[in-house]
Amino acid sequence: MTVNTATSTVTRNGLSRLDDLLLLGIMGILAACGLIYEYLLSHYAGRILGALEAAIYTMIGLMIVSMGFGAFAARKIRSAFDGFARLELSVALLGSLAILITAAVIGFGHELPKLIAQTLELAPDQLPNHGFIGTFQAISVYLPYLWGILLGLMIGMEIPLIARVRQELSDEHLLHNAGTIYGADYIGAGIGAAIWVAFMLALDTQLAAALTAGFNLLAGLLFILRFRRRIRHAHWLLAGHVLATGLLLLLAVKGPLWEQSFNNLLYKDNVIYSKATRFQQLTFTERLMGNQLPPVYSMYINGRLQFSSSDEHIYHGFLVHPVLAASARHQKILVIGGGDGLALRQIYKWRPEQVTLLDLDKELIGLFKQPPKDMPERLARALLAMNGNAFNDPRVQVLFNDAFNGVDTLIQQQRKYDAIIVDLPDPSHPDLNKLYSSLFYRKLAQLLSADGAIGIQSTSPYHATKAFISIGKTLALAGFNIDQYHHNVPSFGEWGWTIGTLSGKTPRQRLSTLQQLPVADDWLTPGLIRAAFEFPNHFYAKSAQINPNTIGSLQLYHYHLQAWSDSQGVATF
Repeated sequence: MTVNTATSTVTRNGLSRLDDLLLLGIMGILAACGLIYEYLLSHYAGRILGALEAAIYTMIGLMIVSMGFGAFAARKIRSAFDGFARLELSVALLGSLAILITAAVIGFGHELPKLIAQTLELAPDQLPNHGFIGTFQAISVYLPYLWGILLGLMIGMEIPLIARVRQELSDEHLLHNAGTIYGADYIGAGIGAAIWVAFMLALDTQLAAALTAGFNLLAGLLFILRFRRRIRHAHWLLAGHVLATGLLLLLAVKGPLWEQSFNNLLYKDNVIYSKATRFQQLTFTERLMGNQLPPVYSMYINGRLQFSSSDEHIYHGFLVHPVLAASARHQKILVIGGGDGLALRQIYKWRPEQVTLLDLDKELIGLFKQPPKDMPERLARALLAMNGNAFNDPRVQVLFNDAFNGVDTLIQQQRKYDAIIVDLPDPSHPDLNKLYSSLFYRKLAQLLSADGAIGIQSTSPYHATKAFISIGKTLALAGFNIDQYHHNVPSFGEWGWTIGTLSGKTPRQRLSTLQQLPVADDWLTPGLIRAAFEFPNHFYAKSAQINPNTIGSLQLYHYHLQAWSDSQGVATF
């Protein structure tokens, strides 16, 4: 006990205030790192499994359970000081390498059949994708969950070990030991969540993993430096931290490129540009055609194809022209989504006075408006040629906002549009699901002129039949007279759209008398448009069993998720 408690740095029970602050600070850092690891692994798992929401819930659940087992396992560690010092070095190494190793394993599994076929000179249709290789490919995509379990076990040991360290540094029982540590843990986790949302969402996953591991390593280093006399072989652990620091620096600089190289193995064409925005991972590929033919450029969002330059004109022609042909006027048009500007190019053929485009991702639109200097020049030229430099046209007003809230602003401004085009990604996430809800469509109804028309990309009627029909029923529930149509887009397969009007003739009736398309198009004809409204016999036979998508129900999300898992053979937990 000290003589002057007012100026002493030692508490009555023998624990230095500075040491206590250090331990609580370390605990806060580790809590932030642990939460970020959960987000990193779950988002990476979602991207490779195609079911982000399920991956997030599964990862968090697995890690929480593993942390519980880790807390029990911590009792088996004899020395809290030794155990904690070694633990943080292990967490830093595992956390920094997990995503890179996963990308390497999945990429290797994807390339293995090609390597075997080339070695054995097999025909392209004889690739060995079944048996052991098929099993290996199927299992490898679940590697993030294995890392989540291992990291969860380690993270679960941290609080018990820190509590024991604080206890051993005290001459008597430390009052509120667990409560104080859990307080630091909760606050640190909150800070970690804020860092993830404000900063790390826009970073490459491997870079984010390396930075997070760096803080783990820093926490462990501070612990060793302060308590090295209580830690066996502290000098070896310090040497390990030096080596690990070098590895993390290498992973921070080269890791994103290595990870992308492994990820690029999953694409059939050559990846020439990738960019992680705050909201999504964008990947551009190039296929050289030879014979003086132009290359084929494709864009993927989170690994899913969004367009191919070889046939995007088919998709966007069917998205735009039937809707505008069914609309009485074309002066003012609203586009929801469409951040690549390809729908805008088709809309401009109708000579509108003004087009309002509402999209969330400013960085995505930037790629198609003013390509960055790090983008290959040939790709930049191709993107601007594809969309006709649409975003630099004075008639377009671009609004950056979440569409669900952004349309409220337009309603408050009492805007009206002659036609509305909704070009959003498939409802593969609950945040997108609400943009396919009856409530959202009712909002759009307030913006549409009485004699106008609305068109919605509606996923594949062949691969996701329930989801396709549900979109139509949802638009009808919102008060529209609806029709649905489909056409083959080679890159996607059979694709579908939904069109609606608020009064007068139905969309199909309005288009039935169309003798000539008012604008020039290399693909569409009035006959093709009319034929697109025909579906196979009994296509809608079970429509009564399919529900519309109301806000909060996640009905459409589940229809789409089930269709994705059935077609890909992926478990969605």
